[in-house]
Amino acid sequence: MSSPTIGVQVIRRAFAVLRALAGGPLGVSDVATAAHIPKSTAARVLAALAAEGAVEQVPGERRYRLGPDLLSIASGLGETWDIVAIARPTLVDLAAELGEAAGVSIRDGWTVQYVDQVEPPNPNPVQVRDWTGTRIPLHAVSSGQVFLAQLPAPVLSRYLAEPLEAFTPATLTDATALLERLRQVRRDGHAWVRDEYSIGLSSVAASIVDARAEVVAAIHVHGPSYRFPNPGDEDRIAGAVRAAAARIGARLRAGG
Repeated sequence: MSSPTIGVQVIRRAFAVLRALAGGPLGVSDVATAAHIPKSTAARVLAALAAEGAVEQVPGERRYRLGPDLLSIASGLGETWDIVAIARPTLVDLAAELGEAAGVSIRDGWTVQYVDQVEPPNPNPVQVRDWTGTRIPLHAVSSGQVFLAQLPAPVLSRYLAEPLEAFTPATLTDATALLERLRQVRRDGHAWVRDEYSIGLSSVAASIVDARAEVVAAIHVHGPSYRFPNPGDEDRIAGAVRAAAARIGARLRAGG
């Protein structure tokens, strides 16, 4: 009966310590005072947080400050939520224009992570699932191929050196074939994927570029393969996705 209560108390104390350090470096006694906990408890919590990289001691001092791992997480979340907030109006417009779900994603290591998705205002009875929060290997989806196409050659070579997982018979698992696809992506400015991650699902994606000319996200539209894209509609759809990516990039470069 007491374990859940103890666990919650530990979390609360850890957050109290982190809040205390948000204002700048503090010694153990000052942390204890600011967090309203005993000094011995503050010392234990600081030691545990330091072991996880959430806090660290100021070099040459006994004071503690927020650590690099915590700051990295916070920075990454901030950038992600900035992109989501800036992209959302364009996703709404794009989903309405094309009548299919539109989403935005970021690269997380060797995977693409979907961070937002918008459904069209009058959705077809047959809809694809919401992929928000899902991580998928880069080679298997259109957004991932957009990211791969922009990687420096040495980094791309490291990715291709590992076995490429097959999710369907259509997944590109041959490095030579994937490289040819990536050349097309760089030439066209977008990537089409049909049934390569999930049978019956097609998508098209384009890259979003920030003020440093770096690809920071990708925008995509996906739908059931039997209707998306309709024959002869590929260029119009891809053009709309590229234009949407350009609008989001312009807003990012303008600071929102």
